[in-house]
Amino acid sequence: MSQAERRADRWLILAVICLAQLVVVLDNTILNVAVPSLTRELGATTAQTQWVIGAYSLAQAGLLIAAGGLADRYGRKKVQLLGLALFGVGSLGAALAGNPGELIAARAGMGVGGSLLLATSLAIIVRTFDADEQPKAITIWTAIASVGVALGPVIGGVLIEHFWWGSVFLVNLPVAALGLIAVAWLVPESKDPRGDRPDLLGAVLSTAGLVGVVYAIIQGPGTGWTGSRTLVAGGLGLLFLLAFVLWERRIEHPLLDLAFFRNARFRGAISGGVLVSFGMGGSLFLLTQHLQFVLGYGPLSAGLRTAPMALTVIALNLTGVGMRLTMKLSPPIAIASGLTLLAAGLAAIAEFGRDGSYPGILLGLVLMGAGVACAQPAMAGAIMTSIPPEKAGIGSGLMGTLSEFGNSLGVAVLGAVLTAGFAGSLPAGLPDSAARSLPEALAAAGPSAAHQVRSAFADSLTTSQLIGAVAVLLGGFLAAWLLSRAGTAQPVPAAQQGEPVTQEG
Repeated sequence: MSQAERRADRWLILAVICLAQLVVVLDNTILNVAVPSLTRELGATTAQTQWVIGAYSLAQAGLLIAAGGLADRYGRKKVQLLGLALFGVGSLGAALAGNPGELIAARAGMGVGGSLLLATSLAIIVRTFDADEQPKAITIWTAIASVGVALGPVIGGVLIEHFWWGSVFLVNLPVAALGLIAVAWLVPESKDPRGDRPDLLGAVLSTAGLVGVVYAIIQGPGTGWTGSRTLVAGGLGLLFLLAFVLWERRIEHPLLDLAFFRNARFRGAISGGVLVSFGMGGSLFLLTQHLQFVLGYGPLSAGLRTAPMALTVIALNLTGVGMRLTMKLSPPIAIASGLTLLAAGLAAIAEFGRDGSYPGILLGLVLMGAGVACAQPAMAGAIMTSIPPEKAGIGSGLMGTLSEFGNSLGVAVLGAVLTAGFAGSLPAGLPDSAARSLPEALAAAGPSAAHQVRSAFADSLTTSQLIGAVAVLLGGFLAAWLLSRAGTAQPVPAAQQGEPVTQEG
């Protein structure tokens, strides 16, 4: 695409795509401050609240790559519109849910719609902007996604303080409606006539495998790591994932071309993407409980106090500072630096926030935001430049898969560490079920042991956050090493490769 062929309305198209992206990201974070309300009003256990968050992420993670293939073949605009419609319907069902089971099912339905949106957003950007403008467009896309991270807890806190927990889902409806109108009006259709047929069996196997493994991680601390439910779920999950790999290797048009993993740049970007989402998703899940259960903040106050991380991302990206820094650094250095800052932020929250010091938590959130602003655009660019341009939908789906899988894994793993540590620190004589949530433990312990129970919960939070920091730091070095092995050669821009992409409008 030459400068003369650039669409005059390309930046408006970017704004529309970012709006659709904002809807999905907003719903990932708006629910964090509702966790205590769900625990009290729906009687949800810690594992159930993890599933309310995780079901949404897992549905997306399992379907995103298939959705990307569907978009490549049949049209990215059509898939965007379908995703917005399904997301709106799922949001209405979630708002009307009467028990944790109904809410989990509705959240999974929302995840299906979200998968269609995330699988097309980056692909449309890549097809709309040429190679010179793509880094700037991707950086803006990243920053707008961070707006959702920032606004989610704040909007959630306002709604919960004035209405009820279901209102956090109703807020999605006008945004989804506006997105439908804007996408239908502005976004051009684009597709690859040679696109592969969707691999439905692959989507089923990958989703079943991920659900089984994460279910085992969530249930392990409560039912025992050697319990039948944990072992059966984890074993079946691993078998489904093995079957997925074997199936993908033998079919002509796989859901995920495993040859992508031979590219060191791709492997490094994949590793970094999972770790950023792991750290952000898990830490926010823990931090909102820390602020409300331990430090006693209300939902709105807690939401406002988690916003600095995303606001830092927005400030660095929208001012162009993040992009300039990222472009001056090689991808390995940019990703390693970003993940090191993210790990430092997690450690700062764990160490300085354990005694109730919000300035220490604020420092950690700012460090995390700087890390995300540095690493995320570099990872997006590394992934999209390491796969064939005609697979833009698959690439976009992979980006979304990384984000959602990392987020759900962070909630599951760090939540499991929290539950296990809490159970081991409770006063003697309390039933095992008391460790399922702080309110249950306080009710079982009574006023005399309330301080000990709260201290045990706070100590378990600190341990979980430190484990997350170590995982992100070590993974950052691994991702940088993999990327450095790929060298610095840049692929030929998509417009010069002659891919037969059909674009209308």
